[in-house]
Amino acid sequence: MRAFAWRVMAAFPPFRIVHETRGSQTPVTLRHLLRQWAFVGRRGPYWPVHPTSVINNWRNVYAGVDVSPGYSPGCYIQALKPVVIGDYTQIGPNVGLIGANHSIYDSREHTSTEGIRIGSYCWIGMNAVILPGVVLGDFTIVGAGAVVTKSFADGFVVLAGNPARPIRVLDRALCRRFKNEHEYNGFIRASDFPEFRKGCLSV
Repeated sequence: MRAFAWRVMAAFPPFRIVHETRGSQTPVTLRHLLRQWAFVGRRGPYWPVHPTSVINNWRNVYAGVDVSPGYSPGCYIQALKPVVIGDYTQIGPNVGLIGANHSIYDSREHTSTEGIRIGSYCWIGMNAVILPGVVLGDFTIVGAGAVVTKSFADGFVVLAGNPARPIRVLDRALCRRFKNEHEYNGFIRASDFPEFRKGCLSV
């Protein structure tokens, strides 16, 4: 019965994404689709978000292939300034990505920053916080509970602590740049994403 259900989903275009992403790091489930259609539509994020996660200004978020910030529970994505996340980067539960800070002189205002840029194939551990202006290169691992206050643009590093500091440098020769058979940016096929980005996103 289950095999039959998968064949039906694979054949029916609106449900094909459920079949094609089931082996990915952030698979789109039928529940994700129904919630998107029923409650969010084009008024909300273009990727699956856990009900307990909060996305502030989703149009300022670029989520790469197989990237769903807030897919895990308890995340807070504040994108008053751009939040750019490269392909195949994974974000754990209760992670905070803070694109802009309040002014220290007037809390009604936000300071002008460049937002946050996270490379591809990164891994942001549970309860980590990444603060405004931070740039992380490819293959950056942020340990659980770390608070990242400055950039590590070269990547290939493991960060831990508060403030976060390098505790290990990765061997670049061992880092794998894999690709899914079917690539999606959230609910959108990767081949269609440039057009969606041009029409719907600010970043």
